[in-house]
Amino acid sequence: MPIWASFFIHTYQKVCIALFGCTHCKGRYSYDICPIEIIKFIIMVKSIFTLSLIVLTTLGLSAQTKKSSNKLNSKKMVTEVNNYVHFHGAPAKGKILMVASSPSVSKQTGWPIGFWAAELTHPLRVFQEAGYEVELVSTEGGKLEMDGYSNPTDASGYSAHDVISLGYMQQKSFNDMLANTKKLTEVDAKNYDAIFLVGGQGPMYTFKGNKDLEKLFVAFYEAGKPSSAVCHSTTLLLEAKKSNGELLVKGKTWTGFADAEEEFADKAVGMKIQPYRIEDEAKKIAGTTFKVSAPFSSYAIADGNLITGQQQNSGAAAAELLVKMLNK
Repeated sequence: MPIWASFFIHTYQKVCIALFGCTHCKGRYSYDICPIEIIKFIIMVKSIFTLSLIVLTTLGLSAQTKKSSNKLNSKKMVTEVNNYVHFHGAPAKGKILMVASSPSVSKQTGWPIGFWAAELTHPLRVFQEAGYEVELVSTEGGKLEMDGYSNPTDASGYSAHDVISLGYMQQKSFNDMLANTKKLTEVDAKNYDAIFLVGGQGPMYTFKGNKDLEKLFVAFYEAGKPSSAVCHSTTLLLEAKKSNGELLVKGKTWTGFADAEEEFADKAVGMKIQPYRIEDEAKKIAGTTFKVSAPFSSYAIADGNLITGQQQNSGAAAAELLVKMLNK
């Protein structure tokens, strides 16, 4: 018997004894090889081979699935943004009326007050880029003044970051617009597509209880036109009533300058700035929902065609909601 065959047989016998406790042969077969154990061994090897094949196939499919999933997820992660930007010479899509406070004096602080720059310029940029002509009017007509702290060139540096307002201040057309405004009673809602009330410290005195402004705002609202107010200009909504005598905000969800923001401002200057707080007053009204977000975050709400923004950082967001409504 060849050496290699003898080595294989003896090795196989040892494997049989170790794995199966072989006692079948007992010297009855040539070379002490047991046919029964050979069959068992072949079955075991075949089973191991089959199991290995299944495992390897499963791992391969899993890897392929993961690779395909990654490709699919990669395709899903593609994001595209495409917004219309009005170009020079293109015809206007429509006309938006903006209303700001005429200059006044705060009875709380004695400061000269007016409109907040960012609440005019940031929405103005949105409207102009979207292709809308804008007309600015005021409570009394004539020249307008921005609140000192809202001026990006003010010594306080409070609004030094407001490069949008700073940019507009370099334009002659913008300064001409501020220099000579119509009084709000001189315009007709029929000639505009939407109305936007500019906030600031002035509205707390010049918008509250202003029946002419209430009438104008309600005319837009009841005509189904986008009607927006931001920051302290939302004080108008505390009393504005529809033609049926109901408060305009009845059944509405809206926002405005928050108590937490008033608290911050009061502490910053060491005195109470406003004669009352919009959030406090709004929560006294039954049948309406007044909401605020984190202090000084951009937050705007559209409920039907009523659009409101929380404060000066929300003007652009409110304007975008207005434009979206017009573009439907």
